[in-house]
Amino acid sequence: MTAIDVTGARTPEAADVITGARERIDALDDRIIGLVQERMAVSAVIQEARITSGGRRVNLSREMDVLNHYSGALGKPGTALAMTLLELCRGRI
Repeated sequence: MTAIDVTGARTPEAADVITGARERIDALDDRIIGLVQERMAVSAVIQEARITSGGRRVNLSREMDVLNHYSGALGKPGTALAMTLLELCRGRI
């Protein structure tokens, strides 16, 4: 199978562009996954400190701040992304 077949491009030049861009996307995805894992670890520290001090596991006003931040930057899909991140970091409530 050629690069043209794999990319759906109609020319070798376009196939090269697509292949390079896909490699960059794969690298970005790896970085994003690492950042999400880091965010999950930091969130666990916050939850532990909150629970240990007698507080609740989740701070809903803070979650609203996060939702507003993402929706302000990315629109409606940002809200969905933020909800997914919050669920990953604190679990379902």
